[in-house]
Amino acid sequence: MTDLRIEQVKGDAALEDWRHVHNVIVPPAAMSPDEVRERAVRHHLEVAYAGDELVGCSTVRPPTDESSTATVIARVLPAHRNQGFGAQLWERGLDRARALDAEVIETVVLATNVEGLRFALTRGFVEIERYVLPGDTVPYIDLRLAPARKVRR
Repeated sequence: MTDLRIEQVKGDAALEDWRHVHNVIVPPAAMSPDEVRERAVRHHLEVAYAGDELVGCSTVRPPTDESSTATVIARVLPAHRNQGFGAQLWERGLDRARALDAEVIETVVLATNVEGLRFALTRGFVEIERYVLPGDTVPYIDLRLAPARKVRR
């Protein structure tokens, strides 16, 4: 497996790389550069490279004063899936969410992203809601990481 370099979005080049991956994976919610700049103020955004090649990005929406829930989203470009990059992005995002004292971890997947949904389900997420945003036709799926089960002895 190629080494993965993950960097926080800083500067226009990284912002554009994050935007590119987001817009490829979630075309109904394509974002402008200004929207990404605004999002980077509220959320922790990272981009991932295998060597010099862009392979993915991630978002961690931190808990708020009203909720102890963090949202962790890992996105990998289709040509780079099934190589372990999503798992590395996910683990890093999960560590960040826990460092922010998140008590609940959620994610969101576009329903047409079958691989992304399978990825979330195999990591212990359970579906909590499906919805279609106004003007869209494809549902989004909100998922929550199920609490770890205690093993009885």
